Formats: sequence, C-alpha cells, structure tokens
Amino acid sequence: MTETADTDELRMADTGTQSRPEAREEPREESGESPEKSSEDAQRLRRINAWAAAERVLVRPPMNLSLGERLAALAAGAGSVTDLDRPADIYGDGVVGELEERIADLLGTEAAAFFPTGTMAQQVALRCWAGRTGNPVVALHPLAHPEVHERGALEAVSGLRTVHPTSAPRLPTAQEIRDFDEPFGTLMLELPLRDAGFVLPTWEELQDVVAAARERDAVVHIDGARLWECAPHFGRELPEIAALADSVYVSFYKTLGGISGAALAGPASLIEEARTWRHRYGGQVFQQFPAALAALIGLDEELPELASYVAQAKVVAGALAEGFSAASTPWFRVHPERPHTHQFQVWLPYGADALTEAAVRQTEETGVSLFRKWYPAAAGPPGLSFTEVTVGREGLEWTADDVREAVREFVERLV
Repeated sequence: MTETADTDELRMADTGTQSRPEAREEPREESGESPEKSSEDAQRLRRINAWAAAERVLVRPPMNLSLGERLAALAAGAGSVTDLDRPADIYGDGVVGELEERIADLLGTEAAAFFPTGTMAQQVALRCWAGRTGNPVVALHPLAHPEVHERGALEAVSGLRTVHPTSAPRLPTAQEIRDFDEPFGTLMLELPLRDAGFVLPTWEELQDVVAAARERDAVVHIDGARLWECAPHFGRELPEIAALADSVYVSFYKTLGGISGAALAGPASLIEEARTWRHRYGGQVFQQFPAALAALIGLDEELPELASYVAQAKVVAGALAEGFSAASTPWFRVHPERPHTHQFQVWLPYGADALTEAAVRQTEETGVSLFRKWYPAAAGPPGLSFTEVTVGREGLEWTADDVREAVREFVERLV
C-alpha cells in the first residue's frame, strides 16, 4: 500500500515496481498528456474519491488522508511521544535518536539506526555483511523485495549478487538451504513473504532454516518490513524473533502508518558501520523529525493492536470464502486460507479492470468498500486477477455476516 495520491494503486512499488503496470512511470507527450493518460488520471481520481467517502472499510490507510489531515494528526499526536519544547533533530539526534533507542529495545538488539528508506537500510546491511563474510552472494527468494521492487539495486549499487535456493511460493526450507549448490555469505529472509501472499513458515521451520544457514557459515538478515505483525503467527515476542538473525530491518509506514523511514537493528559494531554507509549513500538527512514522530506515534497506537487485526483477518478471510461459495463464483482463492498476518490475497477469474470497476461501483453505491484495486496475475491463464486485503482498526467492526453480505453485493456488480 504505497505511493502517489492513489496509494493503493502503487502499493507494489516502494521505489518503482517493474512487474506492476500502474507502478511504472508513463511517458508524457511534449504537447501535454495523451487522452489515454487523462482518462487514467480521471479514473484514479474517481477511485480516490470513492474510497475516501466510504462509510465502511476494512482499513483506512493514513496515506490516503489529505496533506492537511496528515499534518493535523501528526501535530495532535506528537505531544504524546516527546517534549515539543525541545530542539528539532539535526542529522539524527533528538527525537530520531529516541526512536533508534526505542527500536533497539523493542527488538532486543544492541543498537539501531534510522534510515530514510528500507531499500537503503537493506542495501547497507547486506553490503556490510558481504564485507565481513568476504562473500558478496546473497541468498533470497525471487519474490523478495530487492528482486521485485528495487530495480536491481543490490547489484547495480552495491556490487552484490543474488541466488535463489527455491522458487516455490514460500520461504526456503532448511533442506533447500543445505542442498543449495553455491556458497553464499548472507541468507535474507523476508518475513512475511509479501508477494507470495504474506506467507510465513512455522516457528520450528524458521529455526531450522536459520540453523541450516549457520551450518554453511552464512549470516542471516531478516527483511522485517512487516515484522511487527508476525508475532501472533509465531507465538513469540519480537525480541525472540529478531534474535534468530544477525540483523533485522523494520519499516515505519507499511504497518505502523508512519510517514516514511525504516530502521536497521543488530550488533553495535554493525550499526556503527551502517551509519558510515548511510552517510555515503546519501541517507544522512538534515532533519527527519516528522518521520520519527510519526513512527513513535505508530509504535504507541498501532503496534499494541496488531494481534487483534491478525485475529480479525482470519474471520474476514473465512467469511470471504463463504461469501464467494454462496454466490456460486466459478473459481476463487483466498490465500492463505487462514492468513498468517493481517494481510492476504484474494484471486478471482475475471479481468482486473472489471473487478476494480465492480469494487468502485460498490463503494459509490453502498458506501461499503470491500476491495480496492485489482491486478492481473503475473503468470497463469489470461483473465486471472488478484488483490490484497488488509484488515486494520476499521475492520474490527465487521462481522462475518457483514463480510458475506459485502461479497454478495460485490459479485452482483460483476454480472
């Protein structure tokens, strides 16, 4: 869920997805926008307005608020997380330093460093580990964020090379790590694996994978952009999860509703080195207090509620499946059937444009927003599309009956 005025449309593109058409920049004619582009913009504005006016939603992302609303919310909440009479931060002191200490404490690590983006945080982490292990090869999943959403930055910027122990739509198993026929210095695990459906291994499987990497003298880095909502699935607290790895990155806007920013956490010596590379990569920003304040507010307000969102996502997913069955939908998938986090995928055998139109019409005509934008499947037969469902604070009000009724109304608009 990212990133222009219509954040849901670019949700696949934290820095420029190449696999999602609407995340790519469109060429503009020198004389002005083409008629096709103007039509696209009009449709996008229609969707934004419909979702903003919806009376009932499963989640209302802060990124969809107007600039004035976001600034007002930040000003209203800032006093609860810091002393507003203190000086603003300069190059990472002040409130940014407070946030770094908070993250290290939450994850049980020696230290943490704030980064303006998660892409930069992971670039730096993996580069540091390559230097320390003497091996520039990073083992990760082909659906992991650096492979899909960062335009080959690991190789182009940091001179690293990636390999894939598995291409199955899940994280690698311990045996796949042991049997992989090429040495690697770092194993990167994305928890959850977003593009495979926000999927997670079991706790025991995760422990085994880490142990297998250690047997190969590899370090383990966790891409924890959405680590916050993994704890209920594992039945473990955040420090125990983070302790499995040598380093972990977390995001402040994907789940916590922050403005931007991320943190890299791990041993003090690694974080000190990471600060040097952060400066070299252009991440030593003069003032970042708005992002830090928003992150602290999210930690206070959203983090304690995530377990309830995860539990409600299971209710919503089950009711969606029941609703599609009752509507005699020819084929559908809710994946995973029991979500591992508060986010999951829904797949239907219709074109993405038709599904998006039905979703917008339902919102405009009933005030209920069940789905947002749909996307064509990257592989498989034509006419197969998917969307992502996120259950947030607003979704806690929905009953299973509410979901089933919303499905019925949505399907009616497909025919």
